Amino acid sequence: MKKMVCLILSILLLGAMTLSLAACGAKASVEKPHNLTEDVTAHPPAEVSDPAMAAARLTDFGLRLFREGQAEGKNTLYSPLSVLCALSMTANGAQGETRTQMEAVLGMKVEDLNAFLYAYIQELSREGDDRMSLANSIWFTDDERFTVNRDFLQTNADYYGADLYRAPFNGETCRAINDWVKDKTRGMIPQVLDQLPASAVMCLVNALAFEAEWVEPYEKTQVTEAPFTLEDGTKRTVELMRSRENAYLEDDNATGFIKYYAGGRYAFAALLPNEGVTVADYLDSLTGESLHRLLAHPRSVPVSAALPKFETDFDAELVGVLAAMGMPLAFDPDQADFSALGTSTGGNIYIGSVIHKTFISVAEQGTRAGAATVVVMVDGCALEEEPPKVVTLDRPFVYMLIDTATGTPFFIGTMMDPGE
Repeated sequence: MKKMVCLILSILLLGAMTLSLAACGAKASVEKPHNLTEDVTAHPPAEVSDPAMAAARLTDFGLRLFREGQAEGKNTLYSPLSVLCALSMTANGAQGETRTQMEAVLGMKVEDLNAFLYAYIQELSREGDDRMSLANSIWFTDDERFTVNRDFLQTNADYYGADLYRAPFNGETCRAINDWVKDKTRGMIPQVLDQLPASAVMCLVNALAFEAEWVEPYEKTQVTEAPFTLEDGTKRTVELMRSRENAYLEDDNATGFIKYYAGGRYAFAALLPNEGVTVADYLDSLTGESLHRLLAHPRSVPVSAALPKFETDFDAELVGVLAAMGMPLAFDPDQADFSALGTSTGGNIYIGSVIHKTFISVAEQGTRAGAATVVVMVDGCALEEEPPKVVTLDRPFVYMLIDTATGTPFFIGTMMDPGE
């Protein structure tokens, strides 16, 4: 399976329909979360039946998510893997039509998603590659109004290796979750929650951090100042990092290249739309299948490449995006069915908010990237050498972090303005 060069951070908050909030910085009880991990023993899970199909479905999900949620004209960065993990864990608590809609949007049955992500997590653990780290935890309230479904906890222990915490869900717990996230993402996501809703009964958290050096870092002599032209014609002065690469990407509407990180498992892929083709139009021309095929089969020809140094972060509310993608029931206070997760005397449990945060830094030595997804649930080989291709990323472009074993992107972004 592929490795995920990404940071996954997913938080699901579940609780009663109330508007009062407990601020993270507010004075709170000193009672600490109680780790219940030792009380739930992981069982051997099923194996993924078709890894290649699962990887292709992830690519398709990522493209659909990005297209639906792109911030027009602005730098945008999603980690489809982060969102997938958050929603997959949540989907283990869904039933009926709510579950069916979630499976349609995610691209696979929940059981297949569990097996796919389990295999991915286990591969990371076996290889011991510290460029990528992945961790999961589930936090649920000790309020007597909420009764957690133990089978739900068992499933997430089996497939996601989740640590389990029972907590008072006050300011202290909010700080504890933020500290856990900061630690697991190596400081790249220092805070994911501003506050815990008083209605929250559960938080499912997935954190992933990625830091890797290029196979061939850029020398100082390879970095020069150059203009970057925005889609409206405005010019920015950027630092372009120039190199010779050997993995070329091309389709009817764009050219690009792949630059590898040390070890070859992970890579940075860039796609520059042809003159006259906007980034939005290019993304609309892609399908999950065509993108997966393009990334998995680069042409082995020399590329004279130029990549701007950049650092950007991004955040978005995804309720509208995901509802438009086809899972509106999950956000319906009356019709959502998360009864397999647990029950609350405060009312029906549904997803009230989905917050996604990402960060990436691309520089001479390599790349650092992180992501967080918060789902708030409330009650209610070589070829003959050709002349070098030239790809100069001096105008808006699409970029991705990919797992080269499968050609699957775990981050997808657009760089519209390096100076933003």
